[in-house]
Amino acid sequence: MKRMQLASLLALMFTAVLGFSARAEQGATELTVMSFNVWGGGANEGKDVAETAAVIRETGADIIGIQETKPEPDVCDADDCVPTGPSIAKDLAKALGFFYYEQTKANPALWANAILSRHPIGKATANDLGVEIDVNGRKVHAFNIHLTDYPYQPYQLLGIDYGPAPFLKTADEAVKAASTARGPAVDLLMNELKEAEASDAVLLFGDLNEPSYRDWSEAAVKSGRHPMVVKYPTALRIEQQGGFTDLLRAAHPDEVAKPAFTWTPMTEASDPDDHHDRIDYIFARAPKLETLSVSIVGEKAPEADIVVTPWPSDHRAVVAKLRF
Repeated sequence: MKRMQLASLLALMFTAVLGFSARAEQGATELTVMSFNVWGGGANEGKDVAETAAVIRETGADIIGIQETKPEPDVCDADDCVPTGPSIAKDLAKALGFFYYEQTKANPALWANAILSRHPIGKATANDLGVEIDVNGRKVHAFNIHLTDYPYQPYQLLGIDYGPAPFLKTADEAVKAASTARGPAVDLLMNELKEAEASDAVLLFGDLNEPSYRDWSEAAVKSGRHPMVVKYPTALRIEQQGGFTDLLRAAHPDEVAKPAFTWTPMTEASDPDDHHDRIDYIFARAPKLETLSVSIVGEKAPEADIVVTPWPSDHRAVVAKLRF
């Protein structure tokens, strides 16, 4: 009798453990997320916002960080270019049937930004860098930043004129210039991230206007892609200080085989007055983060994994599927 009771008890415990595991598995959340510099929603080229909506719709993205929701002014100098005119965020959200949040505060981490979501958007962080999103009862924080493009260190190192910025000769000079240009924005971000410590997952979208230290590597230099190894500081700080994973490189660790250039579909890779690079990112952090897939979205293959025509922007976009 006692042995039968023990066996029954063990069976019940085993069933309970299986039930807990099944519930835990069911509790995992999958999201498709996207970072997209929309170039004024096509306004800079006189394109309808429907083209931008079509790109997002094609990816099936659930949460999107968009940059450049407003057009550039008629006079847009490298060191002086203030967004002007109406934002397309509201119209874009309406076309998609999404919630949206316009990031309107003035600070060094924002340049005409907005966050779109098919899930309800809640409270914004103090400086508008991020918002809470309720994803089927789980708390997600989505941050979206757009950092200054001036001075732009790849151009400085390659002798490409861009405003009055001086040319640079060494990697150390480039790191210092990048830290000076974008360091204040990253400082602001790191402080803002404290508001997301209780979240189930934290997403960070961004046009950093700076390559990754993961891409300007020794292997990339040997392949002829970049002129020298540079430990660019912005992505490095986001990963090391912020605790984030660079989703593109998590899915595609070989920077030579998968350069994933997001800048730019507007010029040829051989153009001596430009340099193609990866400056648009999705970062994420969560206790049990899994990167399922990451793709570049753009105008043609092989540069893009997901091709959408017509293409409305001067950047390619990044889309990732993740589980947490």
